[in-house]
Amino acid sequence: MEKGECILYPCYFNASLSRDEGRRVPRTLGAKGPGVADIERALKRLGIACQAEEHHHPAHWARHEGRVVATYTGKKAALIRKIARNMEVKR
Repeated sequence: MEKGECILYPCYFNASLSRDEGRRVPRTLGAKGPGVADIERALKRLGIACQAEEHHHPAHWARHEGRVVATYTGKKAALIRKIARNMEVKR
């Protein structure tokens, strides 16, 4: 990972998961079954460059959800909240 890159996994935004299972946003901002494409769309709306990859979250290795690498120099927690607010998926 390069400096200024953030790795984002769909589990960060999944409202059906607990915080212990990897969710990083409040349930009210979470989505039902978010995917890599949902994260990419939100990042594009925010004007942040990103690239999808076929890697998986280490704790969810069997799911093969993928991940998104975003070019962002701020705090990762702030980026995650921005993405959650810009996702157009079922809450």
